[in-house]
Order: sequence, then C-alpha cells, then structure tokens
Amino acid sequence: MLFDTHAHINADQFAEDLEEVLKRAKDAGVTNIVVVGFDRPTITKAMDLINKYDNIYGCIGWHPVDAIDCREEDLQWIEDLCAHPKIVALGETGLDYHWDKSPKEVQHELFRKQIRLAKKLKLPIMIHNRDATEDCIRILKEEKAEDVGGIMHCFSGDANTALEIINMNFYVSLGGPVTFKNAKLPKEVAKVVPLDKLLIETDCPYLAPHPFRGKRNEPAYVKLVAEQIAELKGVTFEEIADVTTKNAKKLFGIS
Repeated sequence: MLFDTHAHINADQFAEDLEEVLKRAKDAGVTNIVVVGFDRPTITKAMDLINKYDNIYGCIGWHPVDAIDCREEDLQWIEDLCAHPKIVALGETGLDYHWDKSPKEVQHELFRKQIRLAKKLKLPIMIHNRDATEDCIRILKEEKAEDVGGIMHCFSGDANTALEIINMNFYVSLGGPVTFKNAKLPKEVAKVVPLDKLLIETDCPYLAPHPFRGKRNEPAYVKLVAEQIAELKGVTFEEIADVTTKNAKKLFGIS
C-alpha cells in the first residue's frame, strides 16, 4: 500500500492517457492519491477526478506564484468547494521566491488568508516553499498554523529545518529528489525525520525520480521514493509503505 500525497494528475500532461497512468499506479501498489488544484482550471479538474474515482482525494488552494491573480471571489469559491467530503487539505499555498510574477507582499497576504481559511475549515495545510524558508516559517508561526498542521510538500530544506517544521505539527513529505545521486540534503532529511512524521509524494508530472529523471513523473513512481527512503533508513520497503500510508490517512482523516 502506497499513498501519493501530492500529484497533479489534473495537469494537461495526463490528458491523453490518464486511465493507463492510474492502472500503472494500481499495479505498483498505489492505493490512494491526493490530486492538487491550485488555480481555477486545475481546481475544476481536481473536483471532477475526486468525484469519478473512489481512491482519489483532493487538496485545493491558490498557488503563490499566481497570488497576484487571486481575488476574494476565488477564495470564497475555494471555501465553498471545501465542503466536499473528499477535500482533505487546503493548498498548495505558501511562498515562491524563485519566480517573480507575484510580489512578496502579495504572496504573504494570500498565504496568511489561506492559513486562516484552513483553520476556519479545520483542514491541514499543504505548503509550497521555494527559496523562502525563513519567511514561510515565520508566517506559519505568526498565524499559529500548528493549530491545524499539515504538510511541507516536496521538502527541500535541511535536516534542522525539517525538525523545526515537525515541531510545528507538520509532516515532511519527500519526492523524487531523494533518489537523485548528488542530492545530499533530501537524503539527510530522510534519515532524520521520524517515521511517524514522514510522507511520500511524486509532485507529478514534475520531479520524476531516478532513473526517470527529466521525464514525465507519475504516481506509480512513488514506489521508487519509498524504496530509496527505506534504504536510507535501514528498514524494509514494506515498513515505509505501511507507515507513510497510515500517516497520510491520519492527517487527511481517511478511514
């Protein structure tokens, strides 16, 4: 049993062969997937997918790169959709200083609004952080995000930051980069994160693990992430698969 906690199977890259992709995921042992919608088109598609497939759940929010495009009616729409019983988290939200489309202050304001919305709805928060760790953690602390907790998705920080995040009631989620040969930080993080605070993901179609690096990622490849973490931690693949699935179901409230 494997749980891909962050997938963009609602992306255009899967428009032609989604059924085949989902079959390969099932064959690889992937029992559950969280599909993430982060703007109007991807949220709409995410809702379609969670209504069509029993084992697919949804996380919806507004991406920080596009913060400048978000209006109050968009946030109200997201809040209304979160009443759906298969929406299990709010996001992905956070900060992204790699791209400069949305000014930092606009990102900060939207991030705070979505944290507050998650707390209002009692949903865990799916955090996107790129080149903005210090501000991201500061805002999470100021907004008391630990009240609902959540996931630092596709975690890219160091081991000390991972432990700080865990102390704030967040899980650390690792994806394809942990399999990259020269990726020291994710491997160090995998070793130190306690099993009960660890999640796995693909972030597909992005960040495909070795040996598929540079190609389209898909949920089946989360197995490669689990295998690498098992090797790094000196435990069995089955143990990683079992504990990360249990962690995801506990966080998302899935029985």
